Amino acid sequence: MPEPLSASSVPKISPLFRLQWEEAQNCHVLLYPEGMVKLSGSAGEILKRVDGQNSITGIVDELKQQFPGVPLEADVLKFLEVAHDNGWIRIL
Repeated sequence: MPEPLSASSVPKISPLFRLQWEEAQNCHVLLYPEGMVKLSGSAGEILKRVDGQNSITGIVDELKQQFPGVPLEADVLKFLEVAHDNGWIRIL
């Protein structure tokens, strides 16, 4: 069973996936050999910051600067847990 994510975890997009803006879909998507995952706006904003360098705390801090006053820590962690469970990201 994988270790649970924590504030100090450093996520990276799994090598099987590629994050990109899809003009036709008007959103960020995760591309993989068998298809595509269409992401919500908030999911795209989170995954844009998943670079293998930023910890979850760093990602939350960047999002707080972009969206001041929004309590987003729990939502970011929950989404990253789902992304991790789906294999979209891995923890370094």
